[in-house]
Amino acid sequence: MDRDGGVGLAEPWARPAPVGRQARAVFDRAAKLVAMAEAVTADHARARAEVRTALAPLRQARVRRELETIPVTRLKDVTEGRLRLGAMELAGYDSVAKVLAARSYDLRQVPGIGAQSADQAIAAARQIAAAVEEHVAVRIGAEDRADPAATALVVALNRLVNAGPEVPRAADTAARVAAELTPLLAEAHPAGARLRLLVAGRRGRQRAQDAVRRIEDLLAEHTADGTPLLLTQASTDLLRPAARADEAWLDFEVRAAEYGVLLAEIAELAPDIDASEGFLPTSVSERVRAQQLDDTHRRVSLRGYQAFGARFALAQKRVVIGDEMGLGKTIQAIAALAHLRAEGSSHFLVVCPASVLVNWSREIESRSALDAYRLHGNHRGAALREWTRDGGVGVTTFDALVSLDVPDDVPLGMLVVDEAHYVKNPDTRRSQAVARWTARTDRVLFLTGTPMENHVEEFRNLVQHLQPGLVPHIRQSDAVAGSQAFRRAVAPAYLRRNQQDVLTELPELAQSDEWEEFSRADLAAYRSAVAAGNFMAMRRAAYAVPARSAKLQRLRELVAEAAENDLKVVVFSFFRDVLSSVRLVLGPSVHGPLTGAVPATERQRIVDAFAAAPGHAVLLSQIQAGGTGLNMQAASVVILCEPQVKPTLEAQAIGRAHRMGQIRHVRVHRLLIADSVDQRMLDILGTKQVLFDAYARRSDLAESTPDAVDISEQSLARQIVAEEQTRLSLTKGEG
Repeated sequence: MDRDGGVGLAEPWARPAPVGRQARAVFDRAAKLVAMAEAVTADHARARAEVRTALAPLRQARVRRELETIPVTRLKDVTEGRLRLGAMELAGYDSVAKVLAARSYDLRQVPGIGAQSADQAIAAARQIAAAVEEHVAVRIGAEDRADPAATALVVALNRLVNAGPEVPRAADTAARVAAELTPLLAEAHPAGARLRLLVAGRRGRQRAQDAVRRIEDLLAEHTADGTPLLLTQASTDLLRPAARADEAWLDFEVRAAEYGVLLAEIAELAPDIDASEGFLPTSVSERVRAQQLDDTHRRVSLRGYQAFGARFALAQKRVVIGDEMGLGKTIQAIAALAHLRAEGSSHFLVVCPASVLVNWSREIESRSALDAYRLHGNHRGAALREWTRDGGVGVTTFDALVSLDVPDDVPLGMLVVDEAHYVKNPDTRRSQAVARWTARTDRVLFLTGTPMENHVEEFRNLVQHLQPGLVPHIRQSDAVAGSQAFRRAVAPAYLRRNQQDVLTELPELAQSDEWEEFSRADLAAYRSAVAAGNFMAMRRAAYAVPARSAKLQRLRELVAEAAENDLKVVVFSFFRDVLSSVRLVLGPSVHGPLTGAVPATERQRIVDAFAAAPGHAVLLSQIQAGGTGLNMQAASVVILCEPQVKPTLEAQAIGRAHRMGQIRHVRVHRLLIADSVDQRMLDILGTKQVLFDAYARRSDLAESTPDAVDISEQSLARQIVAEEQTRLSLTKGEG
């Protein structure tokens, strides 16, 4: 008891702690939050366990198939050659799978095989099986729809995918809430009743009162951070009824990349560490792995190699990420920006070609909680003022950067330069503008899909912007020695991973929307089509003037990047005249186009010639003609010139490349124009129910004749034309 006979007051420098009824009210709030956290943890663990349960038979089947291809002679590698494998092979045990399935008694029936040899052989087979199981990847494609085991896995994954990208953050937050509050509630317990507090002794009272104050502080922090809402939403999303099999498969086909990220994480495949870390020296990779990565402002899950890339940018500060196309360089950059925002940085700047400016803005706002401002075009001045005042991510073009006027006292947390090979020539205005901005910040991230080991002098010029002291050490001989030797030599400033090195798991298919803005010529053609009420002309207005087409500019860039990486490309459009425009800008060396007017035998000859072409090649095809009956698995990059009225037609065309026999991961790029018929179509067709209806309830006519026009297409066209005429304040006949 204190000298004054009371129950103990807080020290004079500390605020009074609630006791009795007030303390119990605090405990009740904390207990409710802990209960919510424990529910989220349990629901999340249950959903992940369902995936692991569904995955197990598929992985076991894959392991069996792998072991069937491993000859029994490989057992020598494990037993140091002590087994008489020739006798076992002659007796029919010609694969590791057969030895694994045998009993010791069975093997002892083989002449010359005793009990010890039989046991050693089975133990060696188990050791190989364990190694295979550690690395084997389960692949699922649309062709697996009839497989009940594959369907069970897709349905289990669907729950977590549709719960959204906030669920991992909610699970982490739930674990932290429980870890913080549970022990504090136990310590604070005496404060719930004055008598208990009285008999707790001076130290016990002090601990209890300190714990109550800490609980109050934590509750205030979590309330301010929106933790109760985050946990409530996560529980609601995780407890939704399981999707129907057909609906889950449709969602899988639309969002294969998200399913793949989740499956790779839950499967816990042992990655090729060296490859996923770009063959960096140990000293660099250890520093990168030690770098924390805050996800508070991020709204997308990362693959392991993507998280490493974001950490590399943060730990090394001034670098080039040169991952092969399709590996998510944009997402890695956004993850780094989100981390820096959590650390207190306020202003960031992204410089990119005009063709991807809209895409960058959309990706930033959909993949993070950061605001994006387009510092380009007619509203550039207003956007610049808002960005300067409020912070966020300014997105500008190389040309606009030259005259971008930002006060020197605006702090720049990071500069990101996309398609950084655009500044390979130090004498150009754009390179000089980038150099000025790199001098304004400690953190600079260059992105390029061009393999720098093929362009050593260009790489030296890029590194001059970043780490000038490294330039004298960049030698042509390192590149000649091979890509791995080159990457190790330039490790402080360069990280590159290839698809075949890191994408060992589902999906083989990754899709991205490439958002552009109309050029002035495009917009004039579009307004005329809208005024005329011509739906089909609206859909292809972005190609009306090929020399000034924003979509064609982006298409050229995608094809150029594919060429740098020696990848084959197939370009699909519904319209023949669009394919003619594509051919005009790409040149006569492209294959095709495949159209409905080309006889079937000639179509196959064109596809065969495309497949046989060494290295990079481009094939043009009408989506109706290329979407049925032809296999285009030589292509690993698919470009869709416009969205299709029927999602099945689009999926069918993609399936020509993404199918059995495809040896590379397939990257699909859909070219879209913001605030146009493209966006209206996606808004209408983008809901899951409409997609499901279009997929599962299509008519026999539509199935047998993919280009048939059904009533839903006519109603869709009327709705979109009317909406666009209203939005643009146009009436029929008005240009």
